[in-house]
Parts: sequence; structure tokens; C-alpha cells
Amino acid sequence: MFGKETEKLKSFLGAKSEFKGELASDGILRLDGTVTGKIEADQIILSGTAVIKGEVIAKKIFVSGNVEGILRAEDLVEIRSKGKVKGEIITGRFLVLEGGEFNGRIRMNTTDEEPATVMLQPSESYD
Repeated sequence: MFGKETEKLKSFLGAKSEFKGELASDGILRLDGTVTGKIEADQIILSGTAVIKGEVIAKKIFVSGNVEGILRAEDLVEIRSKGKVKGEIITGRFLVLEGGEFNGRIRMNTTDEEPATVMLQPSESYD
């Protein structure tokens, strides 16, 4: 379900859970519930039932649910086939799978040494 990094899953918010405020976690954080506020982790997986309003910060962010706000990923933002994002994305790499939706503004973090990339092929499944 989580790919090769299952052993690193550190935190989980269930589908019928609601959280308001700031949430920080080490490792992988999987969110199935509703969050209003700021979320930070090494890697964040937003399942198909996740609803996020606010700011999401991680090295990698995988979106299968609904997000309204800002996604900041040092490495990758991936919008899966059922994912919907409305707002701003700031990332080094960006991937939208067929069926995924994005409405907003994107800024690609780039350095002279590493140009930003937009990927068109699918990656591992996290649904």
C-alpha cells in the first residue's frame, strides 16, 4: 500500500478524524482525515479521503485527496489520479497523473546545477 517505505510510516490520521492547528512529524505521515492548518513531515501521503485546508510542507507530497492551500515540497509533489489541488505548489519536481486536477500557481525550485523537472510517467502507487 505504501510502496518500499512502509517501515518508515510514523504517523497516521484516520478517515473519520478532524484536526485543526499545526501538526509536525518525523518520517512518513499518512492523512486520511480532515486537517485545517499547517502540516510538516519528511514525506506526506494524502489518501483519497483526505481533505486539507492550509499549508503542507515535506520533502515529498503525494496527493490522492483534496487540498486547498499551499504545498511546499523540497523534492516532489505528485497529484495522483483522484487528487485535487487548488492553490499554490512550490517544488523541485511536479507530477500529475491522468485524472488528477490542479488549479492554481506553481513555482519550481531550481538551482543552476539542477533544473526543475515535470514528469509525465506514473510512479509507485500510494492509494
